[in-house]
Amino acid sequence: MFMVPLSVVLFSSWEGREDSVVGPIPEAPDYADTSQWYIRDRGGEADIFYIISTETGDHLMGGDTCHLADTYQESQRKRMLKEMHAVDSFYSGRLNYYSPYYRQVSIQSWLVPQKVYQRLPVSMADVKRSWQYYLKHYNQGRPFIIAGYSQGAIATMDILRDMPDSIYRRMVAAYVIGYKITHEDIDSFPCIKPAQGATDTGVTVAFNSVRRADDALYITKGTVACINPVNWRTDSVPAELIYRSRRGNDTLTVCCDTTTKHLIVKGWKKETIMPLFGVPGCYHHMELKFYYRHIRKNIADRVAAFYDKKRKVRQ
Repeated sequence: MFMVPLSVVLFSSWEGREDSVVGPIPEAPDYADTSQWYIRDRGGEADIFYIISTETGDHLMGGDTCHLADTYQESQRKRMLKEMHAVDSFYSGRLNYYSPYYRQVSIQSWLVPQKVYQRLPVSMADVKRSWQYYLKHYNQGRPFIIAGYSQGAIATMDILRDMPDSIYRRMVAAYVIGYKITHEDIDSFPCIKPAQGATDTGVTVAFNSVRRADDALYITKGTVACINPVNWRTDSVPAELIYRSRRGNDTLTVCCDTTTKHLIVKGWKKETIMPLFGVPGCYHHMELKFYYRHIRKNIADRVAAFYDKKRKVRQ
């Protein structure tokens, strides 16, 4: 997951130019090979297409340091699979679930922003290929949720920017967790519409959690969209939730900062810090854990709202 301030503006499109990457490049995933997917086909009425966060680090390849995940190397696959399985277990409910392995940028790469932007195009190109394969071979015309966390959220935004209207009409919602939406995104890309409530559809749900706005990652600063995943409001009205962990229960108060568009979280008494890059007060690593009960219900509610709208149109 992203854990270091970045000073470079993200490209809006990724070319996947492998000659710009420093170091060896693993074999590209073949998405016709089912080993390059985590899939749970439950016969559901809608799908979740989920893009994982950064779960892998630098590794040796042919005696050289590789900064991209090898989706065929079992030790790295295990780390990616752990997040795929966890998100499916806690979020999917009765929906079908599709999550691609991809040559994600290593966590160490974020220490040097210039190098990150030499490597990210390979990762983003993989995800785009997996998305196209999913649409052609797996989706079968069903409504879908697309979601991504951290590095996966960047890929989600990239897919949204290129999404044609014919596909967008089937999008129940997009969940962009741990990244930002800019004015340019909203103004330039009609498929990116920040969520305003609990059951609007065709929208993008986005939030970034911090103790104070100053604790935010640089990569999330400048966002113009925030919705509270507990009460599904975009104003500063707070909501409470109980965060249960092995260390005990904490009562958290969550509200949107309407100026910085960050989600302010108070009351986490047993704070942990992100490994390697973490700073106190940045809750980037807790986004999925804090809100999973609320997001899981929200996914189901939005799917129901999507089908309800379709029924009303037909009447």
